[in-house]
Parts: sequence; C-alpha cells; structure tokens
Amino acid sequence: MLEHLVHNVGVSKASASKKQRNGSVYTGLGVAAIGIVSWFVYQGYLETRVNSPLRENKVALRTSHDFPERYWGSFRPGVYFGMKSRDTHSLLAGLMWFMPDMTAAGNLNLRHLCDQGDNLEQYGWREHDGRNFGVQVIIDKFIQLETSFMTKPGGNHGGDWTARIHVEPRMKELVGQQVTLFFYLTLDDSGKGLLQPIRMIDNMDMSGMDANESAKFLGLSAVHGHTEKLGDFRVSFHHANEQSIVHTAFLSTTVASPHLVKDVLQSGLRLMEDKRTKQRHISLAGVLFSKEDKLKQPNFVVHQVTGKLPLQLEVVYESNSFVERGAMLRGEVYDILLQKYRQDFRMKFESKFHLNEKGFSEEEQNFAIAAMSNLIGGIGYFYGSSKVQSFHNKEPVPYWNAPLYTAVPSRSFFPRGFLWDEGFHNLIISQWDREISLDIMAHWFDLMNVEGWIPREQILGSEARARVPEEFVVQRNDQGNPPTFFLVLDAMFKNRTVRDISSVELEQLNRMWPRLVSWYNWFNTSLHGPEPGTYYWRGRDSASARELNPKSLSSGLDDYPRASHPTPYERHLDLRCWIALAAKVMASIADITGREGRKYHEAFIFLSDNELLNAQHWSETAKRYADFGLHSSSATLQRPKSTPGQPKPDKIRVVLEEPTARFVDDTFGYVSLFPLIMELLHPDSPQLGQLLHDLRNPNLLWTKYGLRSLSKTSPMYNKRNTEHDPPYWRGPIWININYLVARALHHYSIVEGPHQTRATLLYNELRENLISNILREYQKTGYIWEQYSDANGAGQGCRPFTGWSTLVLLLMSETYV
Repeated sequence: MLEHLVHNVGVSKASASKKQRNGSVYTGLGVAAIGIVSWFVYQGYLETRVNSPLRENKVALRTSHDFPERYWGSFRPGVYFGMKSRDTHSLLAGLMWFMPDMTAAGNLNLRHLCDQGDNLEQYGWREHDGRNFGVQVIIDKFIQLETSFMTKPGGNHGGDWTARIHVEPRMKELVGQQVTLFFYLTLDDSGKGLLQPIRMIDNMDMSGMDANESAKFLGLSAVHGHTEKLGDFRVSFHHANEQSIVHTAFLSTTVASPHLVKDVLQSGLRLMEDKRTKQRHISLAGVLFSKEDKLKQPNFVVHQVTGKLPLQLEVVYESNSFVERGAMLRGEVYDILLQKYRQDFRMKFESKFHLNEKGFSEEEQNFAIAAMSNLIGGIGYFYGSSKVQSFHNKEPVPYWNAPLYTAVPSRSFFPRGFLWDEGFHNLIISQWDREISLDIMAHWFDLMNVEGWIPREQILGSEARARVPEEFVVQRNDQGNPPTFFLVLDAMFKNRTVRDISSVELEQLNRMWPRLVSWYNWFNTSLHGPEPGTYYWRGRDSASARELNPKSLSSGLDDYPRASHPTPYERHLDLRCWIALAAKVMASIADITGREGRKYHEAFIFLSDNELLNAQHWSETAKRYADFGLHSSSATLQRPKSTPGQPKPDKIRVVLEEPTARFVDDTFGYVSLFPLIMELLHPDSPQLGQLLHDLRNPNLLWTKYGLRSLSKTSPMYNKRNTEHDPPYWRGPIWININYLVARALHHYSIVEGPHQTRATLLYNELRENLISNILREYQKTGYIWEQYSDANGAGQGCRPFTGWSTLVLLLMSETYV
C-alpha cells in the first residue's frame, strides 16, 4: 500500500514537471506570437503614418462662404480664361477659341490650356485684385482678346459674376474676318449637379427669317443649373452687336473628366452647310449622347458664337438666392463698376509699393502692376489627393482628399502648387493682401501629416494630374522643400508689437502654432546630420550611374553641385541656414502669442553662432562657405563602348579622382551665400567681408544682369547633369535667390560695421542690374521668365513665370520686411 502511494507520488511529480515544461514552452510560444503580431501591427502603423493627417485643428476655415469676396474667381490658372468657386466639386467655366478662316490641314489651332507651344506673343493679367475683378490681355497671332470678370457677393451661395470676352483684329485688313468663341460649363471631378441648356430658338418666333438670319440663333440663351453648394443658378449669354454674329450653336453632352473637355468639344464639331446659301460653318452638333448613356443628362454644355471682328461676348452667372441684386451686371453697368475697381486698384497699388513716388515711369509702373496681377491672377483652387510613399510602403499610397488655395509658378508649365515657391510668392501677396496670404498658408499647413511633413509638390485633381509625367507624381516623406513660409511670417510680423497685430491675424497665428511646431520638429529631427548643428537634404541617389552629380531635388536647387558621393555624413549649408531662420521665427511667434519659446531662441543662438558655423562650413583653404561630404573634384560623363547593332548606351559618370571627406569648396555659388542671405553673419565678420569681395568678381557670380547661380570657375559650371538634362542651377540667374541676396545686402548696408559701405555699393548696383534686365526682357519678349542667361541676360526656361520672378516688384519698391 505504501509502495503504491510512493509510486503515485512519483508519477504525480513527473507529471507536474512535464506540465511545467510544457507550460514554459507554451509561454515562450505565446510571447513569440505576441512579438510577431506586435511587429506586424507596428509595421502597419508605420505604413499608415505617411498618409495620416496631423491630429490638430485645421487652420483654414471650413467653408468658403466665409469669404464671399473670394468665393468666385479665376481659380483655374492652367487655362487661358476660366472661372471657378472655392468649393470642392465646383462648377467650372472656361473659354476656347479659334479662327475659322485660318485653319490649316484640319488643325483648328484651338486655344484652351495655357501652352508655350501656342507661341502667343503675350498673355497675362494687366490688373487683378484677388477679390473683385481681373482684366487680362491675350495677344494671339491675328487677334487680341481682352478677358475680364467681376464678382458681386450676395445671397447665400456666393453671389454673381460676369465674364466679358472682347476680341479685336491686330491688323486693319482683318476687320470682318471671323472668330469663333466657345464658352463652356462643366463640373469638377466627381461633381454632381444639373445643367440644363436653354436654346435661343426656344423663346423666339423664327417665322419670316431667312437662313442667314436664323443661323444666328442656333446657340444658347442660357443654362439653368443646380448643385448642392450653389443651389439654383442661371448662366446667360449676351452678344454686344448682333449684326456681327454669323453663326451660333451649342453642345450638350457628357465628359468623363474636366481635363478632357477640349477633346470632347472637338469630337462634337461638324462641318455644316446651309442648303440655301451654301455657306459652311464649323459648328457644334447640339445634343450629343452615346448609345450607352441612357440618362442623357449633360455635365458639359457649350455655347458657340462665330462672328465678324470685332466681337464681344458677355457671360452672366446669377445665383437664385441673390434676390435684391439690382441691375444685371453687364453692358454699361459693367463698364462703370469695372472702371471704379480699376481706379481703386491702382490707388491701392501705389499706397502699397510707392513706385510713382520713387520716380518710376508710367511704363515701368504698368510692368510692375502686370507682374503682381499675374501672380495674384495665377492663384488657383484645387481639390484632390497626392500620391505619397515612405520607406515603409512598398507602393505609393493616396494622401487624403483636401483643398488647396495657392498661387502657381507658371500658368503654362507649372500650373499647380509648389511648397518652396509658395513662400516666395507670398512675400509679395502678403504685402498686397494679408488675408489672402494667411489663407494660402492655412491651406498648405492643413496638408501636414502626423509626422509634420508636407508634400512638396501638389498635383491635385484630374486637370493638374493630366499635365505631369507619372515619374514626378509620387511624393516621398523623407524629402521636404525649404521652409520658405518662415520668410513670409518673418516679413509679416517682424518688428510689430502685439498691439499692431489685428485680432484676425492673432487668431490665425494661434491656429497655426501646433502645425508650425510639428513642421519645425520634422525639419529638425528628420534632416539632422551626424553632429549637432549639421543637416543634410534627403533623397540624393547614391546609386545613380548617369548623373554627373546626384541631384538634391528636395533642396529646391535641383542639380546644384553637392558632394560627388552622397552619404549620411554630408553637411548642407543652405539647410542649416533655413533651420536657423525657422528657429528665429518660431521664437518670435511664441513671443507674439504668449507661448514659451525659449528652446527656439536657444536653437537660433546655437545655429547662428559664427564660430560653430565656421568650424563646420568655412573652408580656410578656399576662403568660402561650403558643404562638406565625400567629394571628388574630377568626374565626367563618358559613353560606354556600344555593342554592334545595338543603340548607343547612355553616358555614365566616371570618377577620375578618388573621393575624400572634405569641404565641397571647388564650388562657389548660391549655397555659399546662405550665411549672408539669412543675415547670420556678424556685421564685423571677416567672412562677411570675404563674401562681399567675392560677390563682385565677374569670374565668380557677378554679371550685369544679376548673380549667376554657379561661378564660372566651378567644375560643374554650365555642365549637363546627364546627357539629357541641360544645366538648371549651374549658371543661369534666378530671381528668388537674387532677391534674398539684395535683401541681405540692404540689411548690412544699414547696420554699422566695417563692411557697410561695400554692402551699400553692391546693393545699389545689383538691384539696378536686376530691375533693368527683367524689364528689358519683358519689353522685348512680352514675358517674365523662369531664369535669365548669365551670358546676355536673355529670358530662358518657361514663360510666363510670374511666380518668384515677380519679386522684381519688391526690388523696385525696396520692400524687405
């Protein structure tokens, strides 16, 4: 019995030990399983951060009806003339035109999108206030169009507007020639609503009219419509001189996307012949639906008018909720109000920029007014989502849908938002209209993700997406443009006490603050270098074989030469200076809004310390500021041996000298000037004296047209980066950096120090060179340009470029704060 009990006890102990071992195994497996699950959860979390919005209150106000004066406008910068509301899924209005007698080989030369290939002699806004009206002149080969508009707030849905298109022949012998105008209405991406065309003949007695007379009344008298945001509305068409009308017609159909309107319109054209008169007209086909379209509900309606030159069309949009509007905004009523707006505009312009007071001629003042008007008239309203990607995403993912109210660099070539360009744009816009500028910045800051990152290029909506090659669409979250909005905030609030700041501005600063903190933190942590106070731009391709010097697109300076071999140990001088500016402005805004800003003030003191700056970026050998990295001064592009019968291979980079860790001091250019540009150097700094001395050297940056981007002595001067990519920031004169240099020279010219006199002389000469060359090229070519040749001052790149090249206005007015 006892033995049996002992045996059972032994068995029980063994069993317990086995269970304990099994339990340990199960516990280990459980911990491992939890770890694996946690890893996948964390990976999923990392993957979603890139397209997760920052969880802070939005800065921009939710509804555009809060700004009735800016609800409607010319917010479609990519077309020659168009109207749009500041709402998602807006009604879109636009213009196309051609000359029937000038068609050749089936090519109508139909104008619609701003396109350099159209080779227009000139086009752009002559006056535009960003609120109430705009007047644009378009000089085509044989005709000159004046497109103008006015808005009239009222009612509950954004009020009314009128557009006028007036066409004149450019030569007397063309009087009586025919021109065809198409004015269309459609809905933005995914827009839903009703467009009901009303034909002229529906309300007319056509009996007794001959064929020539009846042909004038085949178009539309109006379009009745409804959308959720606009309510009920009516758009009517009015011809100034019925005697000049030859033919009218219309098109009522569907379009899959706004970027296809030109294609759909052209597919709706027919060559029609009047059986009695044998006259032929290129005419819209009327109601045109596909067999598959069973609803037959149009979302694209076009009114056509063909008439003898001169010709005028007025388009009147009226909101049904605007009850007590008074007389219709057309004809003489339009003339009187437009004249008043134009007079008020010019008075305001002089009060802001004082060009008449400074002695500029009327022609020079008109140039400056047109420059600013083109920038203001280039403000667009976009809606959609970007494509983004992070290190943790295998494929690009969509950003969230969001609106963007922004100016654009170029209506023809870059009709969309660019982050670092927009800071320069708003140095001007904020001088003209602070409310508009604050609203633009609010929209950009609302695009910030949870990391504090803002995609640097905004390609929102089908119209924008259709004009961008696919390889440039995806935005990567390790790449961020220079934080130029800190330039704007500095200029807007510098030297202003809280008493001088309006309650609206103060409220906007308070709404911005959490996003400014996140933005600053993103730059300070995501782009930091190996040592305290060092930073480097991400995104350079260390594996690139075809680039002479791998680009730093995120810096905004694209192909500007950096260290020849990208590494995580680079030090980029310009980025350090941008972050110093950001720290200074953050400290200032903290003071204004009553927040604790000590850490920002301390960061600025640290980053502006001249001894540390010199230790990390001053080359004593070359006597210049420079980047630092793994660098070889000797590299070239060579074509590998080709295989017989095969296409020639692209040229590849060949490094002729082993790279070493060193200053990139064989290069002198815009980056070298950043300690001067950001006014970080002490007035008595020997380095400042050396910079000012080198600045005037014509073998380096100085030309009689402005400062070239890269010195003539630099190995990369005017060199292609690949055999297919011409030099971009390797010689040409760029106005944004020239403006910043002039601004800094002005600063050092009014601060006591041993270099004050030299700074004054350089400032006056540089300012005069820039103004005179940009004006001369405008008079010669009709355009303000993207960049200017350092050899002869000729405008080059894309045109019109009334983005940051418009900073010439602030040079003329000497506006630097």
